[in-house]
Amino acid sequence: MSIQFGENLRFMRKRKKRSQEEVSEALQVTRSSLSGYELGNSEPPYDVLLRLSDYFHIPVDFLLRQDLAKISELDLDAMERGLGQSDLSGKKLRVLATTVNSDNEENIELVPLSAKAGYTSGFADPDFISILPAFQMPFLSREKKYRTFPISGDSMPPVADGSWVTGEYVQNWNMIREGMPYIVITLNEGIVFKNVINNIKENGTLLLCSTNPLYEPYSIAVSEVLEVWKFVHFISSEMQEVNSMKDELTIAVVKLQQEVAQLRMKFE
Repeated sequence: MSIQFGENLRFMRKRKKRSQEEVSEALQVTRSSLSGYELGNSEPPYDVLLRLSDYFHIPVDFLLRQDLAKISELDLDAMERGLGQSDLSGKKLRVLATTVNSDNEENIELVPLSAKAGYTSGFADPDFISILPAFQMPFLSREKKYRTFPISGDSMPPVADGSWVTGEYVQNWNMIREGMPYIVITLNEGIVFKNVINNIKENGTLLLCSTNPLYEPYSIAVSEVLEVWKFVHFISSEMQEVNSMKDELTIAVVKLQQEVAQLRMKFE
């Protein structure tokens, strides 16, 4: 077993603020055995190695080969929550569950209200995606992938509460354009529709901003993001009131909020 393995064990144990007694008891090994693993004087049997991986929520390959002390807290936290190493580069290959029609053309799946809450757990499950209603829009590119989501709340006028928003799948998150609207699928908040400012390179976050100035911008860590879809169009049964002076004032306030949020992040 590599020296790196022992250093990783010691690092993870101290990171969790656990004593050797606590860890050895949880793993059902002696303290001297655990100490030997950490010092590199002995190697754990296969079953203990798996228990160590489960205990720290870190893949075996990472325990053996990677220097965990050099991995960001953001990535370690993501791994511990079962998300795998988060993609701070925004270029990680993401496998998208999808459906096609009888001509082998990509469908546009619609996530109904009844499935909205379950989308964050079923988005990568082909069986879940296969039962979603699907349709075609001839005016959209056949070379791209689209999906339609239900939107609730009044944070993104002119898109009204109860609208259906269609997005184009974003594979590379570095391609997120500043201040443009996106559907962001998040681990804790579910389906979120916001204007997005891309801070992945700076601090591994996205700044989510509303077009309604009553809602403050807020940041979300990349490790909380499951999918990103670029806004294409929306369908609504409600017509928004047009008021050019009000719209200009709203835009100015929203822009100011975004600038203040960006400055606040730089000095925190």
